[in-house]
Amino acid sequence: MKEKLAGTLLLCALVPLMVVGYLLIVVVGTFGKVSRVRQGVRALDHFVNATLFNGYAWESVSSHAWREKDKKWAKIVIKLTDFFQKDHCKRANSREQPIIDLVLRKRLNDQTIGKQL
Repeated sequence: MKEKLAGTLLLCALVPLMVVGYLLIVVVGTFGKVSRVRQGVRALDHFVNATLFNGYAWESVSSHAWREKDKKWAKIVIKLTDFFQKDHCKRANSREQPIIDLVLRKRLNDQTIGKQL
């Protein structure tokens, strides 16, 4: 119960900040230095992967698509990204898979709030 309450309170604080961050990414990305928004875009990518695609929070949609390349949604993502950069998802996964393996091996994805020791 503590984890759900903490998560709800955190979301109430984060969602308005995320909207402002998204708007900043759009404005700065369109009219300013792209390098400034790159990390924000990466964070949104991970957010979308974790929420919409039920993936890991530390993994991009592209890397997740490569891991799940036999699924219909993943085939669409792979085909779309290949239009812009050949083997994008494969490259993303080769870069991110060691991180995924480490996080799972060290159990860094386990519940922390309200966990009984």
